[in-house]
Order: sequence, then C-alpha cells, then structure tokens
Amino acid sequence: MYNTLVPAMQAADPSLKFAAIELGMNGDFTGAPQTWVPPFVSGVTARVDALTTHFYSTCDPSRTDAQLFATIPGFVADLQYIYAQMATNPTLTSVPVWLTENNVDCEASGTSNDPRGSSPFFASWRPYVFSQFGKAGNKALYQFTFNGNSEFGEVDQNVATTVYLSYWVDYWLVRMFPSPPGADMLAYTATDTADIEVLPVANPDGSVTVMIANLAVAGPADSNGAGAPRTVLVDTSALGSFSSASLLIIDRNTNLNTGPVASAVTPGPQITVALNGYGVAFLSLK
Repeated sequence: MYNTLVPAMQAADPSLKFAAIELGMNGDFTGAPQTWVPPFVSGVTARVDALTTHFYSTCDPSRTDAQLFATIPGFVADLQYIYAQMATNPTLTSVPVWLTENNVDCEASGTSNDPRGSSPFFASWRPYVFSQFGKAGNKALYQFTFNGNSEFGEVDQNVATTVYLSYWVDYWLVRMFPSPPGADMLAYTATDTADIEVLPVANPDGSVTVMIANLAVAGPADSNGAGAPRTVLVDTSALGSFSSASLLIIDRNTNLNTGPVASAVTPGPQITVALNGYGVAFLSLK
C-alpha cells in the first residue's frame, strides 16, 4: 500500500514529504516494532523521509508511577531495534526516527482522566523521555496535543489562558535544548541512575546546560504521587571555570500563571541541586 500510494502522491505534488508507519506503542503491550518494522523495511521501495512512532507509557490509569517510569527503557530498546532494522536497507540508513505522538496515558474514554499528563509527575516523566530517546538517536519529540484536558493537553481546551504544568515543562525543554543549533552531549558519570536522569550538553557559545530529573518514587503503590526528595551534587570541575550560573526548577511549587523563575547560583567546581519530589532542574553555566 505504501509503495503504491507514495509515488502517486509524489506525482501529484513533488514537494511532499513522507512520514512512514506511525507505529502506535504503549507500555501495556510489547512486540509492535518486531511485528511491523521488518516487513516494512524489507519491502519498501518508495520514498521515506522519516520513520515515525507513537509512545505512551500506558492506556490504563490504574498503573502506578513506578510502572510508568519502568516502560521507558523498553521503548528505548524498541527505538534501537528500529534503527538496527533500518540499517539493513541502504535507502533507510540516513532516515531519522521521529516520536510524533507522546504522552503519559492514552486512555481516552473520558471516564477516568489520568492527571499525570500534566501533574508534577510529568515534570519528571517527559524530561526522562526527552533525555533517554535523545541519547538513543531519536530526532524529534512531539506532545500529543497542545490544547486539551489535563490528561492530554498543555493549555486548557476551554480556557485558553489556563496552562498546565506540562506547558512549562516543554516550554523550557525547547529553550534549554534548542534545535537548531543543537548541542554536544557530554560524557558523565552518575552514582544514582535509578532515581536520577542526567542530560549534560555543551552549547555552541561555550555555555553548558545540565538537566536533572528526579524519578524517585515515594511508595511502590503511588499513582500520581509526590515523589521522594533527592539532593544531587553536580561536579563540574572537568569543564573549567564559569563566570555565572543559574538554576531553574519545575515541580509542584511552580506558579502555573507565570512559570518557573531561574535563580542565580554561585558557579564552582561543585554545585548542589535539591529537588523536593517529582520535578526537573536546569543548571545553566556560562
């Protein structure tokens, strides 16, 4: 079907671009890439500009916070599998993978709205997804919808001036990691990879951005819990000296009307970052 449809569309409009598959995945089932990607990769002859997927941690609001965090490494493995399959077809080796639909929960019956799509849980979950998928080579990440309810949206679909916490998370992800121009990911070591996700980059202007997401769950049965506090000591001694630094935190204390406000911190070889539960911190060094 793809090999028939795409050439016909190209004949009608040569300027069109083509995103293939749009593979839907969520944490309640596995094996979708293994089922659908190999036959597409081995059989496609028409143009492919991007191979695209969707990712939700669940379609079941009863899943715990810990279960939702635990889905992300599996989807990173799926992304790596997709790239490995594409590498078997020479025409696909330079094609990017895009995550064109993404959110915590895809349950859409309206009977059990999952608030974790815009609660402080999201302030940990989305940065974790952003970091892990970026490290694995994903080239684009899209929120499911901009205006919607508290499960799916970033701005209230009925009151345009009402924004959710999810709005500020993505607002700052875009600004801290702009593309273009993009940045170079830095090598680092971490003593706690279970509860803390770290993404450090060197920017073209010589500045450094370090993102720290707190994934620590307070209790195994928590669902939309508060998270557990964590204090992280960031050692920047290998990066040289900086003249200024600032820290911006998004968590349950963030003002939804004005968004988070960065505070100045003293630059030095070690900088302490405290997160009082689910949330993300952006440390900027200049």
